[in-house]
Amino acid sequence: MRVVTWGAATLPAPVGLDSTGWVAAMSARARHHGATWSFLLVVAFTLLASRVALAENGVVREAPVCPASPFANGTVASIIDGRTFVLDDGREVRLAAIEAPETEPAAARARERLHSLVNQAAVVLKGQGDRDRYGRLVAQVFLSHASGEPWVQADLVASGHAMVAARASDRACAAALIMHERAARNGRLGLWSDPYYDLRRAEYPAGITADRGRFTIVEGKVLSVRESGSTIYVNFGKRWSEDFTVTIAKRNERTFAASGIEPKTLSGRSIRVRGWIEERGGPWIEATRPEQIELVERN
Repeated sequence: MRVVTWGAATLPAPVGLDSTGWVAAMSARARHHGATWSFLLVVAFTLLASRVALAENGVVREAPVCPASPFANGTVASIIDGRTFVLDDGREVRLAAIEAPETEPAAARARERLHSLVNQAAVVLKGQGDRDRYGRLVAQVFLSHASGEPWVQADLVASGHAMVAARASDRACAAALIMHERAARNGRLGLWSDPYYDLRRAEYPAGITADRGRFTIVEGKVLSVRESGSTIYVNFGKRWSEDFTVTIAKRNERTFAASGIEPKTLSGRSIRVRGWIEERGGPWIEATRPEQIELVERN
């Protein structure tokens, strides 16, 4: 068995992050030894999450990297919230591809985590150099270290201080972050320890409707896929006026298919979809990007 050493403590490391026995054993040790071991457990899990991530069915593979190209750099002067900071030249930067928690104390912890990572640090901004409607630079952010460039979004997601957003500047970056998020969620790290952020089940549409206007992740089995006019409807129930639905614009079908998500083949499949909950009859999410949908294979 491999081990992870942190200071004077030695933690047995699992072969993969889906090792529920390892998680249970470490959780029991943390309860027995108190706050220090609880902290070590979180640290060890975060470090492991940055190296490996889960695929479905227990298949473990190295987490992919974010191949975005650099477009700017600077030094961080102040932190605004869990996904936004200001450079010393006044430029405001929003971290691409993530959503920060919206409720306390998770929101404060996310801000503190970002502060500990980047405040007064030299950073490299990567991506397309886009700006959002508020004029903020939208970027994948990397620390500028002589020994490498630690990825800030990956740390926030792997430690449970952020969720992967519905829209990402780069699909490969989004795929890497989703794998980190899955590991953090399985480990109940950070915001994932709060039921407020739990996955919603598609078979309980009333609970999803209660999240109207919120960024939410919904999981369930697709009952049918129908096309009407310019819209593809991915249905999770028989009653469109009550049940959960995902909509995909017909013009985006090829983009989804090119990414391995063919809308018309989703019937009978279990999927996980992320986005903002709207209500039109029943609750629904509009999927405009293929990275919003994950295939969830079950044994």
